Amino acid sequence: MNEPVKHPCNAVLSCRNLGKRYEEGPESVVVLQGLDLELFPGERVAIVGSSGSGKSTLLNMLGGLDTPSEGSVWLAGEQLSALSETARGLLRNRALGFVYQFHHLLAEFTALENACMPLLIGKTPINEARERATALLQRVGLGHRLHHKPAELSGGERQRVAIARALVNRPGLVLLDEPTGNLDQHTAEGIQELMRELSEDSCTAFLVVTHDMQLARKMDHVLSLQDGKLVAL
Repeated sequence: MNEPVKHPCNAVLSCRNLGKRYEEGPESVVVLQGLDLELFPGERVAIVGSSGSGKSTLLNMLGGLDTPSEGSVWLAGEQLSALSETARGLLRNRALGFVYQFHHLLAEFTALENACMPLLIGKTPINEARERATALLQRVGLGHRLHHKPAELSGGERQRVAIARALVNRPGLVLLDEPTGNLDQHTAEGIQELMRELSEDSCTAFLVVTHDMQLARKMDHVLSLQDGKLVAL
C-alpha cells in the first residue's frame, strides 16, 4: 500500500482547486469550483452564503464525508483521497470534530454517553472517557443533565451535547454547520465564547458555516461562497 501523501505545511486543513459537480442527465451542474483554503491551529473562519450556494457540500468534502469532483483536501497533513475508507474514518475520529445544524444524538443514550462516544470508538478507557466528557458537558452548562436522554433535553441542550461530543477528542479542527441556528441568544453567545477560549487555550481551529452574520463577525476571517467560489469579506 502506498504511504499517505503528506502536505508540506502545518495547516490543520487545506484544500487546493477543490470542485464539485453533479451530472443531471446530459447536464453537468457545477456547485463549487477552484476553491483554495487553509486553516491553521487556533484560527477561526466563518463561511457565509445564500441557501443553495454549496456551503454544506463544501463542509462535507472538507470533512471527508463527500468526495470532490476535482482537487484535493488535506486533514492534519494527510491527503484524504489517498486514504482507505477505514483510514479516513480513523483520521476523522482523531483529528476532527463535526457539529451539524441538527444534533444527530443517539436517542437511546444519555448526554454523557453521547459525549463519550468518540473516545470509546478510539479505545479510550471508559473511566477516562467519562471524566473528559463530564468536564466538557459541565463547561457547556450541562453538568446537571448528564444522565438525561435527548428526548428529555431542550433543543439548545441537545446542541450543546453535540458540541461537547465534537470537542471531547481534543481535535485540531472543528467543523460547524449552522451551530447556533436552533439556539437562543444567550446559549449562542456561550458557544461563541467557548470557541474563542478553545482557539486561544488549546489552539483548536474552527470552520463555521453560518447564516448568522453576528456569529461570523466574531471569527478571525469571514469568507463568502459566491457562484461556487470563496471571496474574502
